[in-house]
Amino acid sequence: MKKLIKDVANIHTGLFAKPVDTGEVVYLQSKHFDENGKLLNELHPDLFANSISEKHLLKNGDVIFAAKGTKNFAAVFEGHNLRAVASTSFFVLRISDRVLLPKYLAWFLNHPYTQAILKSNARGTAIPSIRKTVLDEMEIVIPALEKQIIILELSRLGNLETELRNQITALKRQLLEQTIINEINKNI
Repeated sequence: MKKLIKDVANIHTGLFAKPVDTGEVVYLQSKHFDENGKLLNELHPDLFANSISEKHLLKNGDVIFAAKGTKNFAAVFEGHNLRAVASTSFFVLRISDRVLLPKYLAWFLNHPYTQAILKSNARGTAIPSIRKTVLDEMEIVIPALEKQIIILELSRLGNLETELRNQITALKRQLLEQTIINEINKNI
């Protein structure tokens, strides 16, 4: 089935706040993620809780989408009891239709085809930005839940294969370099 994203998820912008050294709530920013939407390091609470409305607190399963800048990605918030809010660099998509898995929505938004459409609709020269209306009106194909799970597993396995290939290539290169060094040292 095909639906518009606005028909399966509520979309709102992140919160503008000024981080402090020590707080009770994590302020998620683009700098905390790599270009694939994976967290780069451990998160530390850096906002005071009393300055944050309950509606801005992220819930498990919320999809955050980096809409500002050149690094546009989606990630599923899995807070594991961590209180956090998204910065204004993000849109927060809270799924309202149980036919859609959060990880499938993130996969869809990260797919190269979808990324190309989103980037072609970005506005701004210094800092490109994807508008909320672009996400609202984007059409998403939603297969049955079982198929969404299969798609996610195939994607995970494909990513794992790429990672393993890269590791094998690096190890082969290392072996070659060591062999060359060993041969040079034999002749000294």
